[in-house]
Amino acid sequence: MKYIDHIADPSRPCAIVAHRGAWHHAPENSLAAIEAAIAGGYDIVEVDIRQSADGMLFILHDDTLERMAGIDRIPEEMTIAEITSLRLRMADGGPEQPFTTETIPTLEQVLETARGRIFVDLDLKDREMFGIVAAKVKEMGMEDQVDLKAAAGTPEALAWLSAQGGIDGIPFMGQAFFREGSADQTAEAILSIRPFMCEAKFDRLETLAGQHPRLREAGISLWVNSLDPVSCCGLTDSAALADPDAIWGRMMASGISVIQTDQPAALKAYIEARQK
Repeated sequence: MKYIDHIADPSRPCAIVAHRGAWHHAPENSLAAIEAAIAGGYDIVEVDIRQSADGMLFILHDDTLERMAGIDRIPEEMTIAEITSLRLRMADGGPEQPFTTETIPTLEQVLETARGRIFVDLDLKDREMFGIVAAKVKEMGMEDQVDLKAAAGTPEALAWLSAQGGIDGIPFMGQAFFREGSADQTAEAILSIRPFMCEAKFDRLETLAGQHPRLREAGISLWVNSLDPVSCCGLTDSAALADPDAIWGRMMASGISVIQTDQPAALKAYIEARQK
């Protein structure tokens, strides 16, 4: 099934996005973490994309290699051979975690691993990489299985998007912050480009819920992060582990049908329990 069709399916349960892969038993953003996300039966895996000094695309979140590879260097200043030779620390890294045999993967390796097995959210650490990332996706014939995303909730963001070329045919997710008093204008900006999905932040969950009917009518699904560092209004993974009804259940009741989490196994168990 195509990514767009899967997200548009009204009969599906809430989709689970494994943030940087299922990294509790593998290094984040590694091929092993992606394999773990596939084995876990999650819908989507999120990966972070950077570009090496010699123009190659690779997967890493941080601005330096310290946390995950133990060296204080800027990866964009290194060649792809140097980058992919480094071993990754377990889980989310840091000096407490042991090194593994996993290495930093290239985007090409990630897409090949995911092919026909899981959808992929491509998080560009530099939005100016849109063209080169889109070209790699098309070169590999993966247009139906990935998304590209960028801010789309303001006139300035829309102007930047309109100047981008080469992303036609690749599912696009608009990102927007819905605030009380300007939520209607934000929704209009999103509606003007009709993405298949909107990654939403909000000042109150009710503010976003109020926009859900018009977005859903236009075929736009809502993606929200329950990740502790970037969640909104205290709707965090940590809180969800203690009371999933109050966090994930409340989000789903508000029209959110895609949740990105660092606790995909717990979210899956919760969704399956609700279906019984």
